[in-house]
Amino acid sequence: MSYTSRAEQRFLSADERGLVAKSHHPALRELAETELQALITLLRERRDRAGDIAHRQRREMRGKAHPAGAQSASDDAGTRMKKQVLAAALKRANKERERRRVATARESQMASARRALALKRAAAGRSHRPDAGSTAGEGMHANPNERAPDLTRPMEVGRVSQFVRDAQARRDSR
Repeated sequence: MSYTSRAEQRFLSADERGLVAKSHHPALRELAETELQALITLLRERRDRAGDIAHRQRREMRGKAHPAGAQSASDDAGTRMKKQVLAAALKRANKERERRRVATARESQMASARRALALKRAAAGRSHRPDAGSTAGEGMHANPNERAPDLTRPMEVGRVSQFVRDAQARRDSR
């Protein structure tokens, strides 16, 4: 439901009119983040207060509560309209805050995507996969001997074995 400035002037006090005027669009986009948050807080407080007053007035009309003023309330339409005007202003301000949050998140995602693309392009030249090894289709290949070469001479092995045998025999003959 949209309200004209005449309705806003009729139901709102002067400082509330200033708050609602800030919630309309040319002024709303120009607010800083902290000012927008303060505006939302004030609008929420004023809306809740108007709702509480309207609730109390309805209770007075039904006879469930004592009158707050000299007379019992006869109608709460003005207070309900005030609450609706403030709720609409709060909705606009919340929408602007959400729009800014989404825009910031979008910019952050785009920066992350650009960074990821730059990293991917930088890594394109480097291979991060191991070599496939020997493949079929190129003919026969020699199987490399993977054992380490034996550096001892067989004659030396025999000489040491014979020496140990002789030493053991000398010990046994004692």
